[in-house]
Amino acid sequence: MKRWWLLLLPLLLQARCDTIQQDIPYVPVDFEINVNLPAYQALTVPTGHMLLSGGSKGVVVYRYTLDQFVALDRHATADIPAGCQVEISDDGLFLEDPCSDSRWLIIDGSVVEGPATAPLHRYYTSWTPPVLRVYNN
Repeated sequence: MKRWWLLLLPLLLQARCDTIQQDIPYVPVDFEINVNLPAYQALTVPTGHMLLSGGSKGVVVYRYTLDQFVALDRHATADIPAGCQVEISDDGLFLEDPCSDSRWLIIDGSVVEGPATAPLHRYYTSWTPPVLRVYNN
């Protein structure tokens, strides 16, 4: 009976080590933008997007509908310690990691392809026309 536990213990320890979770570095995010200002003209229509400063590696703001926005951190999740920054694809539908060739959907940050298994970090948004607030607490 004691030998059974000795054989099982290494398997249990190995299974626990395989589920390492990595998170991007926490950076407080809380800013507002007035989409009526010329600097934010790209966000006046659905599918408009912009790269802004803030967060761990920058923030992508995407206008999903007239009343819904998505704000994602640009810190690639394929290899978080590497600190790679995602870019918007030429067609504007994906975010691409030049380090790992991973891709995420711009509409929600979910993984489409590549070695990445975690979605991009998403920030909260609040829309009180014409002001968009992006925040994480």
